Amino acid sequence: MGTKLKVVRVITASYVVPWHLNNTLRRMPADFEVCVVGHGVSKNKDSYPNVKFVDIDINRKTSLISDCLALIALCRFFLSYKPDIVHSIMPKAGLLTALAGVICRVPIRIHTFTGQTWVAREGLARYFYYMLDRLINSLNTVCLADSFSQSAFLLDNKISNSGQLLPVLSKGSLSGVDVTRFNLSSLTEPANQLRANLGIGKEHFVFAFIARKTRDKGAVDVLKAFSSVSAASKGARLLFVGPDEDGEIERLHKTNPELFVNVIDVSHVSNHEVYLAITDVLCLPSYREGFGSIVIDAAAMGVPTIGSCIPGLTDSVVDKQTGMLFSAGNLDEMIKLMLAFVENPQMRQTMGSCAKARVDEFFTADRLYAALKELYLGCALDNRTTRKKLGNLS
Repeated sequence: MGTKLKVVRVITASYVVPWHLNNTLRRMPADFEVCVVGHGVSKNKDSYPNVKFVDIDINRKTSLISDCLALIALCRFFLSYKPDIVHSIMPKAGLLTALAGVICRVPIRIHTFTGQTWVAREGLARYFYYMLDRLINSLNTVCLADSFSQSAFLLDNKISNSGQLLPVLSKGSLSGVDVTRFNLSSLTEPANQLRANLGIGKEHFVFAFIARKTRDKGAVDVLKAFSSVSAASKGARLLFVGPDEDGEIERLHKTNPELFVNVIDVSHVSNHEVYLAITDVLCLPSYREGFGSIVIDAAAMGVPTIGSCIPGLTDSVVDKQTGMLFSAGNLDEMIKLMLAFVENPQMRQTMGSCAKARVDEFFTADRLYAALKELYLGCALDNRTTRKKLGNLS
């Protein structure tokens, strides 16, 4: 290959780097010159010495002034850095990157849809955010979906690749699973230490919620459902892990303390593989979701998932094989499924084994990166500007 292509990955917040880009960033520098742009991303620079990090304040929440400032900052950076490919995830990053990419004539612009903000909204707000997704789709060279059900859902809502399904890398997900990291047999000692620290015994049945603690992710729903499960099964415990972005969980601690009986409330962690190592069943009662990366992380550890039957999760969870799906928002259904796992340990073991086998076959990080690399190089070969940089591959 000739000169390496310059690829800029644009995100909103720094936590996205270890959660969603880690597997990709570990592999990309061998093939591309890589830069990550977003709010506070430079705090990750020591973990990825071969990746450039640039802090630009891209706020997840809508603010005309801050959004305009972020757009200007992105344009300045693109003009100075001259990337060959820009690739965004998350809605705000997607919109600003697409606009800046067009303004600065970046040859290849890619966005991955990972769950739509407008799904959980109503009225004019729903229409507004829906139209922004359509704008993102129209401004990019190519848009991806992180799962086949997401792609079908978007097509039904007239967000498509010229009337066809948006492409999906491999079998789906953002970056697959690092199966060396999410390996139960290598985590025995830290798992035992965490159990001791948290007061969790072998006699306890552990459910886990590991996500942003927002209503969209079903954080309040899992607390309510577990409250009923805990009353019926004294040995049940809930690992409640993730950042409280809106402060709602803190308020619930004060107004509804009964929801936190037998709940182990933990903020953001960087070692969620250890928490999964002491988990029996993952719970993800989301109202909107991308592929559900945490689901396949858990699956790699032999942990099945109880999840909402929504686009995205219907790809990461095979109902009644690698976990159980229920109607989003139906707490009665969720409670029944949680109790079924408590009462039938063999079901957990069987589904956990199936989940792990599926990850090993379809969702390893190497498989996903190979598909991403193929996409980048294919787009570059199709573009007159970038084709010259590929040397003997052109």
